[in-house]
Amino acid sequence: MISADKLLTIQEASEWATNYIGKDVTPSNISYLIQYGRVKKIVENRLTQVSLFDLKTYYESYNGAREVSFKRQLGEDLNWALSFDQYKEAETTKHVHRLHPYKGKFIPQLVEYFLDNHIDNFKKEVYFKPGDIVLDPFSGSGTTMVQACELGIHAIGIDVSAFNALIGNCKVAHYDLQDISREITHITNVLKEFVAQHHITEFENELLQELSAFNTLHFPVPEFKYKLAHGEIAEKEYGIEKEKEFSPIYRRLVEKYKIQLRQNKADSFLDKWYSQNVRDEIECVFAEIKKISNSSTKKIVSVILSRTIRSCRATTHADLATLLEPVTTTYYCRKHGKICKPLFSIVKWWETYSKDTLKRLTQFDSLRTQTYQFCLTGDSRTIDIVSEIKAKYEIFGNLIERNKIKGIFSSPPYVGLIDYHEQHAYAYDLFGFTRHDELEIGPLFKGQKLEAQKSYIQGISDVLNNCKRFLVDDYDIFLVANDKYNMYPTIAENVGMQIVNQFKRPVLNRTEKDKSAYSETIFHLKNK
Repeated sequence: MISADKLLTIQEASEWATNYIGKDVTPSNISYLIQYGRVKKIVENRLTQVSLFDLKTYYESYNGAREVSFKRQLGEDLNWALSFDQYKEAETTKHVHRLHPYKGKFIPQLVEYFLDNHIDNFKKEVYFKPGDIVLDPFSGSGTTMVQACELGIHAIGIDVSAFNALIGNCKVAHYDLQDISREITHITNVLKEFVAQHHITEFENELLQELSAFNTLHFPVPEFKYKLAHGEIAEKEYGIEKEKEFSPIYRRLVEKYKIQLRQNKADSFLDKWYSQNVRDEIECVFAEIKKISNSSTKKIVSVILSRTIRSCRATTHADLATLLEPVTTTYYCRKHGKICKPLFSIVKWWETYSKDTLKRLTQFDSLRTQTYQFCLTGDSRTIDIVSEIKAKYEIFGNLIERNKIKGIFSSPPYVGLIDYHEQHAYAYDLFGFTRHDELEIGPLFKGQKLEAQKSYIQGISDVLNNCKRFLVDDYDIFLVANDKYNMYPTIAENVGMQIVNQFKRPVLNRTEKDKSAYSETIFHLKNK
């Protein structure tokens, strides 16, 4: 029996926690708890240790409590196995699934669960087999297509957003990786030459030195976060005070290096949300991308640029997912617990994402199968799937016409939750894609009131009625939804289908800020 006041090394703490919660806890996980003030760092004889009492208190507040709490709030029919909580983020965003950020996508393990050939206490039969064709009429970022490719299943995606279709198709495309590497190296060199002609590097280096000294004094790690976690510091008041204290230093450097913080106009997303220097660097890279001759290489390098500029918007780290107002000055960062700065150059993120993309494409190359996947840009309510695929990919179109589609696995948009075009407004501005916001089903701007619900029901019904023309007679349709307005029974009735089963799963860590109990249902529909 270990006494409650015992001190443990990080390795010992890792082993104790693994045994205590029945789940792998690495030394890195323990270091994270120390860094973010969840447990106190104790140094004795130059050895970092933690108190077992602190550690036990933390895990008792977590271990099992979340599952019990979720079931109490959401019902005992919640299938916790479908939470996939045993997977780390690196596994739920594996290989090409993280080529580009996307709100509202489901994790690949959920798709795999229903597409693969296993059965269990909940999934009692196999619905798809290698060689089948699966359809996702709300393709989003292409998760269904990617997992189908891994499992030897052909897949068609449809999305009204041209940018979504680009992301999905880039994930499943075949590439000359050496050509991509050459183009990235060339563009990086051009970008660095461009940056060298300005004073941004010198400005940022001096600013970072000032910030480092200031933050070390006023926000020491991990003491500051430990005090925050235990209520010893009023975070908001202290943060505002230190923002004001650092502001003169920042203003002096801006004036010294003649940094233009805002652009001269704010007519578009790119005008409003990027500093002048960042905008200039974006245009520099985009000009080089336009010169790329290999179409596949040009598309994937464009996605790298899009991912880069998303991370370089003039906003705080805490508000990156939901933009509030452009930020052009240093600020107290709730996410990092110190004074942070806006971004003034894209170089770091461009290099990071270029390297990451090549790694992910290489990983997926070793897993993919010799099957067909393609995402069409169009309205799933009216599109002629066979004709459109034939025009793009004749062999695949002939296969669909001959064998028909075995079923659907999709996550339709949730009513009044996301504006799907607006979340990638920067990309539409840069690449010049035509927006079709008016064709979105259930967008945020239409709200969630009765009229919006009726419009949503009609939209989803129209999609299913159109798509079932291309399905086999004994089809299986799986739709992932949080149906808090009980719309899916009406949708099923509208399209002559029946809901034969429902799989209710908890959704963990939906966003950076929302930790409330939440579930979604996978509706299994078949022909009546």
